[in-house]
Amino acid sequence: MEESIMKEIKTSTLSDEQMEQFSQADDLRISPFYSDGKTYGTPTWIWSVVVDKKLYVRAWNGQQSRWYRSAVQQKAGRMHLAGGNFEISFKPITDSQLIKQIDQAYKIKYADSAYLAPMLQSGPQSSTLNIVPRQ
Repeated sequence: MEESIMKEIKTSTLSDEQMEQFSQADDLRISPFYSDGKTYGTPTWIWSVVVDKKLYVRAWNGQQSRWYRSAVQQKAGRMHLAGGNFEISFKPITDSQLIKQIDQAYKIKYADSAYLAPMLQSGPQSSTLNIVPRQ
């Protein structure tokens, strides 16, 4: 593994520069662990947004999404974003005010997409997760 990627994986916090890159990037692939807690799941491409220097994602199929259920059960995995791989943890978001801020970030970042309206519905909203780096 390249030294720069290893350095990123071992970092437990993300820099302001990385968060800025994440806010613009549209290549997030997420791989929650399988039930064994060791094996990464198949990478799934999903939308991501940054609000107050924190990274958020949500599942198109809401809480029924396979990757979402794995993320909530296993609480950890890996993501690929902005050219790097990162070990991550997942934190479910239920705060309605924060959900509204995340909706607004989706509206700005994905304004031109025909898929935006469904991502703002209650199903996907209920699957909102904060992605947190881990060591």
